[in-house]
Formats: sequence, structure tokens, C-alpha cells
Amino acid sequence: MTRLSRPSRQVTLAGLAAAALLASPLLPVSPASAAPQPPPANTAPSLIPKPVSQQALPGQSFALQPWSLVGLETSAKESRAAKKVADGLTSQLRRSTGYPLPVIPAVPGLVDVKLSTNGPASLGAEGYQLRADRSTLSVVAATPEGLFRGVTTLRQLLPAKAESKTRQAGPWRISGTAISDSPRYGYRGAMLDVSRHFFSVAEVKRYIDLASLYKLNKLHLHLSDDQGWRIQVDSWPRLTTYGGSLETTGTPGGSYTKADYAALVQYASDHFMEVIPEIDTPSHTNAALASYAELNCDGVAPPLYTGTEVGFSSLCVGKEVTYDFLDDVFREVAEQNPGGLLHLGGDEAHSTPHSEYLTFVPKAAALVTKQNKRVMGWQEIADAPLPPGSIAQYWGTDDSRSQELARKAAAQGAKVVMSPANRAYMDMKYDESTPIGQDWAGLVSVQKSYEWNPSTLVPNLPENAIAGVEAPLWTETLDDVDKLEYMAFPRLPGIAELGWSPASALDWTTYSDRLAGQGSRWDALSVNFYRAPEIAWR
Repeated sequence: MTRLSRPSRQVTLAGLAAAALLASPLLPVSPASAAPQPPPANTAPSLIPKPVSQQALPGQSFALQPWSLVGLETSAKESRAAKKVADGLTSQLRRSTGYPLPVIPAVPGLVDVKLSTNGPASLGAEGYQLRADRSTLSVVAATPEGLFRGVTTLRQLLPAKAESKTRQAGPWRISGTAISDSPRYGYRGAMLDVSRHFFSVAEVKRYIDLASLYKLNKLHLHLSDDQGWRIQVDSWPRLTTYGGSLETTGTPGGSYTKADYAALVQYASDHFMEVIPEIDTPSHTNAALASYAELNCDGVAPPLYTGTEVGFSSLCVGKEVTYDFLDDVFREVAEQNPGGLLHLGGDEAHSTPHSEYLTFVPKAAALVTKQNKRVMGWQEIADAPLPPGSIAQYWGTDDSRSQELARKAAAQGAKVVMSPANRAYMDMKYDESTPIGQDWAGLVSVQKSYEWNPSTLVPNLPENAIAGVEAPLWTETLDDVDKLEYMAFPRLPGIAELGWSPASALDWTTYSDRLAGQGSRWDALSVNFYRAPEIAWR
């Protein structure tokens, strides 16, 4: 079985000189990658996502040293967030290099690593500039978020062993390079289904760690479904105490207390990821229907469900208690989420008569906007009138009906997030031999997952209607973190690149070569990734 392995120094300027002198059984297991070699001098390192602009600086390289000082340049308003970014980087590098790496104010001529949020406003919220030359390594952004994106690039420029939890031998050299970068789309998401199988706070944090390395900025949590309800709602407590007690296959479930959930939201925020909570309605609601009999049209609660079928459950559209229930749930979920979106589901409502579905969606949407949140939902919600600012999530498989729904959403002024199941669903099997996952949307190799363009996938969908991309990971067959990682890696970085890099940069041949270099980094991070045979891992 492949195993999952799972402070900030303060100094004064007077003390800097002294400080500087201190010097799973179901999953196939592939052999560990060979120890990575340092990049040749003057070679622009391969990065994922590919930056907008990356230029090698011939004859130059930067070496991190035991006496290196990290200078932070930021405004008072942004100092706390920027300091967290600097501390996150240096905490990791202290573990792997053993160097002190104190973070101090950026004094010209004194520091050799400079992190700045005083860059030009033209860089935007997430843009950054990075330069490594003979004397200095610098990351300059206009915001702490942009600084964080630049730091994730900096980490990839260092040898893979920089990600280790224990001290490694140097050198810690970065080939001379100049990078200017910003994202193609503002929405770049990873969805994690914690309803079919429940994942702890620590396990979700692990997924945030890995997803944020590739500049993803949204974490969509699928918090309720037929098999389990996972977020605390004080006004309807049996949703978690009873509805969250099991998971698929009948194993014990779980749920997040408000303190648990707050910890997740804060951790995601520290990684500049917005949490988008999903309460799936009107179908995928058996856990709620089992918890409260009055939510059923006949007043009889069904048993808890531990199978994997979909579309059989439905809230009772004609009952006023349904909307009282949703009003309470959306209010309490909104209170726990500072982000601007609330996902109301809306998919696979096969047991809800279509006329009732068209009644339900606007009423549910109004309860979301009542909480000052924008509505997000799966593509089916586009059949109904949507409030301004809504987002429809496309999960089609190139079928005409799904494409029609995407265009209907755009025609209403809604944005569309692209999550095609036959390309972006991380739980689809890689090939026929994959021991876990599903294949209802087809087999999705690493190449197929990467080789599509969000702006052209749906014919006649205006490019300006596309908000971005998302990679959902459903967990009917995934019950531990090893399996999550095995299905998400190496495909998740490809979806991240589709969302970040310019369309002109998307090329399978060059991407697969860059992806091959990530294997040693994932080894250092103890990621249980699938060593896809079409990639020449190194």
C-alpha cells in the first residue's frame, strides 16, 4: 500500500550578522522516482501552470545561502496578510534547508530575497513578477494574493527536495529567470465531495495544500447529499446528528462543527482559496428527508441511504416548510462562509416534476440572495429564471442538452464554470485497469483531461460568459486521502493550467514534459499520485 505521510524567527537588524553565521492495498504502487538532479544553469525551469511570460537570464543563477535574509516590503494595511505569505514560505524552507531565513523589513542592499506587495496596480489581484539573478530573488505583486501566487512559482523553481519535511542537502539554486504572470480566468476551482465519504478537517487541509500549489483559488465543498449531511445547522440539528451519521457503504460518517468549519474557511483563506459551500437541492436530499419527516410530501421519513444511485430523492416543492427549512439552512451556512457564493445544487432532479423544478429554483435562489450571496448551481438551473450575478456549472459530456443549458445560462447574463465530466471529473477512471473511480462519463486519461479549451468546448457559448474552470472530485468510491490523491494527481494540475495560462500556451507535448518534472516534487510531498504511463516521469 502506498503510504501517506502526513516558526517564525524574529530578529533585529543588530542581530542579523550573527544570525547569518548560523548556518493503499487497492492502489498500484510504482517505484519511487529517482532523486531529481539540479536544473542545468541558465535553463528556464518548467512550471505548472505555465506563466504568461518566462525568460531565461543567460549566465545567471541565484543560490539560497545559510545567511540569506528575506525582506518583506508591504503597506501597513496589507502587512498581516503579506507576513503570513512570507512566513508560510520561510517555515517550509527552514524545514528543508535548515537555514534561519529571518523575515525582516526589506532594506535595500541588505536582503537577497525580496517579497513585495508594493508592485504596480496593473498587476491586478493575482498577478506577480518574479526575478532570479546572480544577486537577488524577488517576487513583486500588488496584493498579498498576488504575492502568494508568485511564491507558489518560487517553490517550483527550487529543487523538489525543498518541499521535504526534514533537512536536506543543498545546493538551493534557481536558474536565472524573469517571469511576468497573471491568470486567464478569475475562477479556478477544485470541488471535494465530503458527503458520499466524509473527510476530516486535517484531510481537507491537505487537499487545500496541494490544490493551492497550482494556483487554484476556489474550494467548492459538496456538503450535503443523499448519503450524508456534513455542516452544522443549529436550527435543524438532526441534519448532522442523524443525517450525517453514515456514509456510502454504511460506514460511520461525520460532520463539521461550526468551529471545524471555521478552521477550514480560515485555512483556505490563508491559501487564498474561497470556500464555496454547496447544499444540493431539490434532489440529492435523502439525508435531510430522513432526518425530518415533515420535509417529505407524505410526512414519512425514508431510511438513511448508503448506496450510490442518484435522482431518486426530492424536497416537497409544494410545502411551505420546505422554504422555511431552506431559509434557515442558507442563513446559517451563509453565516459560516464569508465568500460571495452559495451553491444550491439543482442537478439530477429526476424525481421532481419539471414544472415543480421550475417553481423551486427561483424560490430557492431568492433565499440565497436574501443572504447577500450570489447563486451558483449545476447547469440545470439555467432552465429557470436566474438572479443577476448567478453562475451555472457545466458538467456535460459534449451532449447537446448540456450545451443548450450552458448557452441558456449565458443568455440570462449568468457566468458559466466549465467542469465537463468527461474531462474534468477527477473520479473518472484513467483507463479500464484503474481499480477505483467510475466510468459513466468515459475513461479520462491525463492527456484527455488536459486537451480541451474552456472557451471553445461549448459551441456558440460567448467567451466572456466563461467564469473559469473547476475539477470536481466525487467520492462514491473514494474513502481515504490516498485515493483522493491518486485520482487528482496528475490530472488536477492540468485543469489548473487550463484556468491560469493563456490559451496560446496550452500544448500537450510541452505540458507532458513539464508534468514529468512534478513527480519528484510529489514524492517529496508524499503525494500518492498515479504514475501515468504516458508521462516520462523523472
